[in-house]
Amino acid sequence: MVASRIESPLKTLRSAINRDILVKVKNGNTYYGKLVMTDSTMNLVMIDCEELREDTEEPIAKYGTVLIRGSQILYIVIDYRKE
Repeated sequence: MVASRIESPLKTLRSAINRDILVKVKNGNTYYGKLVMTDSTMNLVMIDCEELREDTEEPIAKYGTVLIRGSQILYIVIDYRKE
């Protein structure tokens, strides 16, 4: 049996800096943009951020720089590509 090392979620998130991510938050909103910074509580700073419509993934609004609180995040998809 080969023992594989499990990477911590925070380390994985830090390795995603300067990559495109998709973030779903507790109120149901979804955001897509480039991750530029994160901290130990998983607060995220994203640039070129768009809020996406849930059913079609079309942009609802375009933002510049966005801060998302780590306590509000449901999940994050790293290297997400919009269709």
